[in-house]
Amino acid sequence: MEIGNYIILTDQQLVMLARNGDAAAFETLFNRYRDGVHKQYLNRTGGNVDDSNDLLQETFIKVFLNLDRYDTSFTFGQWIYTIARNTFIDFMRKQRDKLPIGTVSDNNGSVINPASREATPEERVINTQSGTQLENHLARMSPRYRRLIELRFFREYSYEEIAAELNIPLGTVKTQIHRARTQLCKLITDSGLL
Repeated sequence: MEIGNYIILTDQQLVMLARNGDAAAFETLFNRYRDGVHKQYLNRTGGNVDDSNDLLQETFIKVFLNLDRYDTSFTFGQWIYTIARNTFIDFMRKQRDKLPIGTVSDNNGSVINPASREATPEERVINTQSGTQLENHLARMSPRYRRLIELRFFREYSYEEIAAELNIPLGTVKTQIHRARTQLCKLITDSGLL
């Protein structure tokens, strides 16, 4: 089929051809949606071209690998933009995980450096001692509660993310985090730090 004939085909027709190995059909789909997805990434990354290009490439790799899973009850555009959105969410989670504790980012993912002052030597000693004491208290907790505290307060997982990670109901997560926090507070109080 000549390239001009691909342009007049519907997305669903192109998907069917691409599923059967027609590379030109997939290239036509890519060309239809490339600019829109790329623009969306540029807006969300604050104009970072490198990240936007990487995200675009990752999105269309996922689209290509999952063409057989495309449900024709949705428009192809809806499906691609859902994949793009989920790819961006994964990207932001990875970026958040790379940030040092205490670093803040704005809605575009740009790092905001809050005004801070250098800790005095005395404050550094106190922070080190407090950190060591906290680690000792965490070590005395049950492994399940320690894991919940780590996920919620150190990795900053949402309750929903914790439920998915540990494969337990959301209500159980909330209850157990409350119990873990109570246990940790009791250990700290009993040690005389508060």
